[in-house]
Amino acid sequence: MRSLEPRKISWRAEILRRANMQRRGDTSWWLIPPWLASIALVTGCAVGPDYHKPQAEVPPAWQPDAPWREAAPNDAALKGDWWKLFQDDALNSLVERALAGNQNLRVAAARLDQAHAQVTVARSALFPGVGVSAAVARGKTSANRPRGSYSVPNQSTVQNNFEIGPTVNYEANLFGRVRREIEGARASAQQAEAAFVNTRLILTAQLATDYFALREIDAEIAVVRRSLDLQRDALRFIASRHDLGFATGLELAQQTALVDAGATQLELLDNQRAQFQHAIATLVGTPAPSFAIPAVLSSAPLPAIPVGLPADLLQRRPDVASAERSMAAANARIGVARAAYYPSIQLGSTFGGPNAGWQSNALATLFEAPSRLWSLGLSASQTLLDAGKTRANVRIANADYDAAVAAYRQTVLTAMEEVENGITGLASLDRAVTQADAGAHSAQAAFDIATERYKGGVDTYLEMITAQQVLLGNQRQAVQVRGQQFATAVYLVKALGGGWSEDSNATARGARRGSAE
Repeated sequence: MRSLEPRKISWRAEILRRANMQRRGDTSWWLIPPWLASIALVTGCAVGPDYHKPQAEVPPAWQPDAPWREAAPNDAALKGDWWKLFQDDALNSLVERALAGNQNLRVAAARLDQAHAQVTVARSALFPGVGVSAAVARGKTSANRPRGSYSVPNQSTVQNNFEIGPTVNYEANLFGRVRREIEGARASAQQAEAAFVNTRLILTAQLATDYFALREIDAEIAVVRRSLDLQRDALRFIASRHDLGFATGLELAQQTALVDAGATQLELLDNQRAQFQHAIATLVGTPAPSFAIPAVLSSAPLPAIPVGLPADLLQRRPDVASAERSMAAANARIGVARAAYYPSIQLGSTFGGPNAGWQSNALATLFEAPSRLWSLGLSASQTLLDAGKTRANVRIANADYDAAVAAYRQTVLTAMEEVENGITGLASLDRAVTQADAGAHSAQAAFDIATERYKGGVDTYLEMITAQQVLLGNQRQAVQVRGQQFATAVYLVKALGGGWSEDSNATARGARRGSAE
């Protein structure tokens, strides 16, 4: 709206100038009638409340040492390729494919184009609508129609009628109804922009989550396969001892059952991997049957997530920005609803204005001087009784705004919850990964000792299979905890709104190294 103010001022000045021309006797005064000047002086008014962003409560732990400043939305800033923090070329390629082929993202882009076009529609009401009208008719009048004069009898006549000329219609922006509609349309367009960015963030986060889940299953499959190889080696060893009479049939049956159980676990993991692969195919916009991701054991370390000041998420998160813009649009709709209490004034013309239209009963004389016609007109309408409809519409708009405020505050609360969950989750998983790795190493040492003691005849078969099961469980747990660590990292990235500069990434890496030391 701010960019339109100079145009409004010059328009009013032009109206007053031409009104003075009429008083001086200038014959071109008719272009802007004097009564239009008084209307123009009030078109800058706008009924309804001006928008003020509600404050959201921020916990003291989130506030910097200096007094906390209200967040200024920065969701429109170019988002960084946050997934590149994980330094995985396969993930980078999948994300690029998803950004180009995901259908939900295309829907959000279409909604964004629609919202921008709606702003143009709303702005068009600030300017007159200009068109052209043409009509051709041939008719016959009745000889028995009511007489215009008792001394002259009516005659039945047949004649042509040709009309052509421009038309101009304009609704005065009285009490700012159009201004509020433009405010609402702009806020809705900004909300659509935030929704598009949020859809993009959700898409990339979901893709990264599914991808790391698939890689976690790849690592788990590798663990189960190694365990299955050990169990098969043990089965061959026990079978040879059984043939020599040194192992019982119970030992042989127990080891065979372990091999079958390992093969079953491997089949279940293969099925889980296929489901994640199909989900990724859908996200990148590719039919699942024609999509495959080769199994790879990734050894990339978990990247440092530049958390920064948690309160900054109110500036970055697109869903928070979308909820805030929804409030602004709802606030503008209150003004639109209240404008119904006031009269609506339409300025129009029949064929535009003087010397602008022509009417004739013969096409040959249509554009001659006697065929000229013009008229200017003003119509005003005011609702006197609508059985409470206008008041109810205002109440609806007020309730809509109250709901938008509550939704905004709930979105902020959810954002704080997600960030806290991500931060505390990563801290806990850092410790869990260290403990799980230590447990896997200890279980491997115990299994090696139990195997040697069983082969030497020192321990029974029970100690060896118990060590086998503990080793498999600890190794799978270590892989699963590391997979949860990557999933939580993606969750935290999404909670923080995604995207940072290289400076913030370097700062975060330095802070992580410092804490590790």
